[in-house]
Amino acid sequence: MLWLLLLQVWASCLWLGQSEVVTSFESSCPQFFFRDVPPNEALEPQNPAWICQRYKNQYFFATLYDRNMRIPVYSAYIYQPGPGKRPKGWLVEPQLMGPAYPKTMEKEWTLINHYDVSLEKLSESQAILQDYKNLTGLNRGHLNPNGHHHDYNSRMATFTLTNIVPQDEKLNGGAWNNYEQQTMIRNTQGCNITYVVVGAVPGNNYIAKGRVNKPNYLWSSACCVVDNNHMKAWAVIAENDQNQVQLLTLGELEEMLTQLYGRGQVSLFDSECPRE
Repeated sequence: MLWLLLLQVWASCLWLGQSEVVTSFESSCPQFFFRDVPPNEALEPQNPAWICQRYKNQYFFATLYDRNMRIPVYSAYIYQPGPGKRPKGWLVEPQLMGPAYPKTMEKEWTLINHYDVSLEKLSESQAILQDYKNLTGLNRGHLNPNGHHHDYNSRMATFTLTNIVPQDEKLNGGAWNNYEQQTMIRNTQGCNITYVVVGAVPGNNYIAKGRVNKPNYLWSSACCVVDNNHMKAWAVIAENDQNQVQLLTLGELEEMLTQLYGRGQVSLFDSECPRE
């Protein structure tokens, strides 16, 4: 009996290790972080979920999700832009409801009609499409933007509501878009690989009758590997009610986030990434 019990425990641990909502990024999808080192605990909310974002049985990026605020803390990915159409449709994360649900992101319709999930049960674990209906002055803002990926599946994977925050529509279509589509192209010239971590600082305002937090700030940071001996980094931050983006060093952003989150010194990348 003891060996059978141990076998069951081992099997459950193996299942948990393979699931999409995981216990740590170091052990489950470290490839999206420079030198396999994710941001430190200073960004962790009270009720976090670590998500290896999986679509069509492939991992495309990593998201630390705030279950209480129903927004991502940050999404981490490798910058690989390419031509392609903007996908349509939105996905959700089944395993935020529990490990018995599918490991890959799905449409709300699929979960309701094929997995006997009620919209109420789904909404308890995360933001749903209804939360983003009838917004005024805000829209669905990607942290990890679809335009930073090179094929349809990798672009489609960014259309999960666990990668979305309520973003000022002028900022999303203006200065933030200029950073994503123009500044990133300039800054990544000469880079062999660029690791990106994009996040949102929660605020005091909410949408959807208090269900989904509207962030006060959005921020982005990048660590670029030119070759074995040369690296560069940069960062930006924007208030989520202004159409302006402030360009910073990585060190400057980390200091600002340390003050804004108030949970200790923030570190976004391995120490080898330059802060100046």
